[in-house]
Amino acid sequence: MNSFQNKVVWITGASSGIGEALAKALAGEGAKLVLSSRRKDELERVQKSLKTAESNVFILPLDLADSSQTDELAQKVVAKFGQIDILINNGGISQRSLAKDTSLAIDRKVMEVNFFGTVALTKSVLPYMLKQQSGHIVVISSVVGKFGFYLRSAYSASKHALEGFFESLRIETHKDNLKVLIVCPGKIHTNISVNAVTGDGGAHNKMDESTEKGLSAEECARQILNGIKKNKEELLIGGAEVRAVYMKRFFPRLFSKLIRKQKAE
Repeated sequence: MNSFQNKVVWITGASSGIGEALAKALAGEGAKLVLSSRRKDELERVQKSLKTAESNVFILPLDLADSSQTDELAQKVVAKFGQIDILINNGGISQRSLAKDTSLAIDRKVMEVNFFGTVALTKSVLPYMLKQQSGHIVVISSVVGKFGFYLRSAYSASKHALEGFFESLRIETHKDNLKVLIVCPGKIHTNISVNAVTGDGGAHNKMDESTEKGLSAEECARQILNGIKKNKEELLIGGAEVRAVYMKRFFPRLFSKLIRKQKAE
């Protein structure tokens, strides 16, 4: 893909962070955008900030915890723009609590939003892409989709699950000219830790020190779009924490020793 000009791109989690940065970058490249998240007012704020015609943006509120309407929402997008070229599954929630202190209800909630909600939306979009015999599906995983870490048992599990599903989907749809990109960000400066759930379902309401010092959402978005253009299958984005992925793969015993010494936040 050389250009996003006139491509129909659906972004979940578009009201802040990486999703908002992606919307701004794609608007600058001439894409037609579908912006989804739970907060309609925030989506409208993002729309007003975009350098594109109002007719090129479709605000479509979506709660990934409720997958009952994903088919209907996909139909609305096709009715509006005629097709769906790129789906960026960016929406989700994080967690900050020890496994022993996290209720099973919260484990289920994180999995429902991050995994089942994302899978449901993808399955609703898939028939249109298969009919077109073209399409690009992007899923935002995490470096903890490659290894577990403190206070993220449910979050890490949901990202591991996403990677298994979308790697399988990539294989199954290759013959149909569909492409699947799995993005694994590390520390990105967003409100992901502030909005993370605790073991009882409350909000963490705290910016992790490492997140505050992380890569900007704008730089993350730039690398994602570059990965789409280059038809990458996987992207690791971040700072030194990205090295841990390779360390676990090639030096698992050393990785285990070092990861336990990291600050739990």
